Amino acid sequence: PKENKLRQFLKRSSEPLLNLQNTAAQPTGHQHATLIIEEFEPDVFRQLIEYIHTGCVTLQPRTLLGVMNAADYYGLDELRRACHGFVQCCINVDTVCALLASAERYIQYKCTKTLVQKVLEFVDEHGNEVLNLGSFTLLPQHVVRLILAREELRADEFTKFQAALMWSKKYCDSMNQNSNCHNTVSLNQTISSFLEYIHFHKIPANVLMKDIHPLGYVPYSIIMNALAYQADPTSVDPSKLSPNRVRRSAQGRSMSVQSSGGEHYGSNTTLTSSGSSEMVSSEGHKHSSN
Repeated sequence: PKENKLRQFLKRSSEPLLNLQNTAAQPTGHQHATLIIEEFEPDVFRQLIEYIHTGCVTLQPRTLLGVMNAADYYGLDELRRACHGFVQCCINVDTVCALLASAERYIQYKCTKTLVQKVLEFVDEHGNEVLNLGSFTLLPQHVVRLILAREELRADEFTKFQAALMWSKKYCDSMNQNSNCHNTVSLNQTISSFLEYIHFHKIPANVLMKDIHPLGYVPYSIIMNALAYQADPTSVDPSKLSPNRVRRSAQGRSMSVQSSGGEHYGSNTTLTSSGSSEMVSSEGHKHSSN
């Protein structure tokens, strides 16, 4: 199998004498074989080779998750354990969004899945801070929905609305710049996919009327139901506050990682509505195998 060949290649590439023997045994032509590594990004594979040849590597937030999964994939247990230990103390507000974004690239690997809940727990604890980050607008749409939908998220509802609005504006600006004028993306349509995760009835009435309603992005019926609920909770059917959310909660709570395929990677692996996400983080950290 390809995996076994790559494992042999990686382990033998760190043995100079064996490499010399292999080189001497090859014909003296210009023939060479090129291995294309599709599973991991170039920077990740470069760090992996560095570790194999030198016994040490500098871990960075941008590539940490890839290096950890590559170490697991190729059987470099000491490096994998070092990455796991590093992750435990390095998840922070400054790197959380970048790590969530990088986790998207490696969501099919088992090491990523084991970290998903830890990352979401951190986001839950620092909800308002994370939602206010400029980098939050760079996350994939389904990850944003994943975060906003969590019942454990400690963030006020107006902050959730603002985060959804800022993400939607960023998304529309980006999409419309890359499309012709006949296929523009509507801001109203984009933000509508997030409204079911916001408890508008928990937002003060003056904020609803002065800061949200004039924007025109929230249907008037939602505003009115929220105000009516605040005046008399018994006057409004809870299902009318967020019909889609009520319907989905009957199917199962929160968000989760679903996968169909092998232990390391599968053909269909996604972050879907049910309780997890992923991420890792840190500033530079050096690990040595010696």
